[in-house]
Amino acid sequence: MEIQRIEPFLQYFERVREWTRRVVLCIPADRLEWTYKPGAFTFGDLVRHLGAIERHMFAENAQCRPSRYPGHGPELAAGFEAVLEYFDRMHAESMEIFRRLTPEDLERRCETPGGTKLQVWKWLRSMAEHEIHHRGQIYLMLGMLNVPTPPLYGLTSEEVRERSVGGDLPP
Repeated sequence: MEIQRIEPFLQYFERVREWTRRVVLCIPADRLEWTYKPGAFTFGDLVRHLGAIERHMFAENAQCRPSRYPGHGPELAAGFEAVLEYFDRMHAESMEIFRRLTPEDLERRCETPGGTKLQVWKWLRSMAEHEIHHRGQIYLMLGMLNVPTPPLYGLTSEEVRERSVGGDLPP
């Protein structure tokens, strides 16, 4: 899917962020810095990472500037409310930058932190994929803690099966 105009993509990305934010709100405040093994991202790390990487890497690179990614540690924001505010603020700043991108800007080549040069629209598409990847991690980690989460598309897999016609396939 080539992105030729920024507004339809931003409408899509706002939905991606809405779904991510909905699951972020399920994180128990007292488990914000919990992780399933030493050295792995905590919930807080994941939320801070999503905010920081969107603003300081994807938005900077989309303007053909170098990454300014500051990391994802608690020095950026500590405590559930502060982390959520940081996540929202970084998104708002990024969206302001993205809204200024013209069709010509989307066709330009930017350089990623890994040194790859690709069209800005492809870089933005990878931003959505990146967020979806980390949202999946949050869902999985919440599942490990038996924290209920909202179904992504309104129905659980069991509800989809119940509503499907001919869902019982032969072995």
